[in-house]
Amino acid sequence: MKNVGKVIHLFISQKGHKKRIKKFSFSLDKKGIIEDKFYDKDIQRSVLITSIDSYILTQKHNISIPQGALGENLLINYNPYQLSPGVKLHIGEDVILEISQYCTICDHLSIIDKKVPTLLKNDRGIFAKVLKEGVIAEGDNIYVSKN
Repeated sequence: MKNVGKVIHLFISQKGHKKRIKKFSFSLDKKGIIEDKFYDKDIQRSVLITSIDSYILTQKHNISIPQGALGENLLINYNPYQLSPGVKLHIGEDVILEISQYCTICDHLSIIDKKVPTLLKNDRGIFAKVLKEGVIAEGDNIYVSKN
């Protein structure tokens, strides 16, 4: 396995909160992120992973958006957008995620700026499902394996 990066920030959505909630760690099981409002909704879309590169891209186009605004659960310092479904990410001590699908751009991102959906069409994030449960924390190492 190859160490490719680190977890920068973690976010969850909770019922009754309009803004994303930043966490220093969270627990996952096969149904997703335990505290997240999308827990046990669609295991193929349990975790949204976004690269810091997406935020850098918006900044290069003079669009400033706060981290977490793209809806991600994991903000990482590695660009995973070239990874294919089926590739596994080992994060921290225990967690194994499997890339399940590419994230399609949501029109609601045009609220931030009308250019964002087009700009991030292929660079918003990827979805993963949980293969092995555990805890992910800020600063955890990320490893990629194909099997």
